[in-house]
Amino acid sequence: MTAEAVAVALGGRKTLHADVHSDLDLAAAAMHGISADAAAKVVESGLLFPEELYALVIPRRTFDRRRVDKQPLTIVEADRLLRAVRVIVRAIDALGSADKARTWLRTANRSLRGLVPLSLLETDIGARMVERTLGRIEHGVYS
Repeated sequence: MTAEAVAVALGGRKTLHADVHSDLDLAAAAMHGISADAAAKVVESGLLFPEELYALVIPRRTFDRRRVDKQPLTIVEADRLLRAVRVIVRAIDALGSADKARTWLRTANRSLRGLVPLSLLETDIGARMVERTLGRIEHGVYS
């Protein structure tokens, strides 16, 4: 998973209003305000379903208002969006395709005590658990 891959998934310079080459660039983008269009791009590309975006990142009415008013996401919302996209991009890398990643992220996983990986992205510690599981997969350990 690279910062550039996360930036591309978010719509690149067009939605981030900055060139992203590192995690520090992603952090700076979050602090300066990521546009709601970046979140819309994640839904349009099929990485998240709208309901998942509303559950993990930003409530629907707030999202709609931000888009209409052309307001950026708050730092907290941007951080949630970056966390979700970072893990999704990592899953795509580890599993080899977006389709496999979509399925894996939405299927209960024994190594995560039967929880659905995507549901764990609501918290940082949950996201780290999913990333560790993906790391095991990358190293050939059944997860």
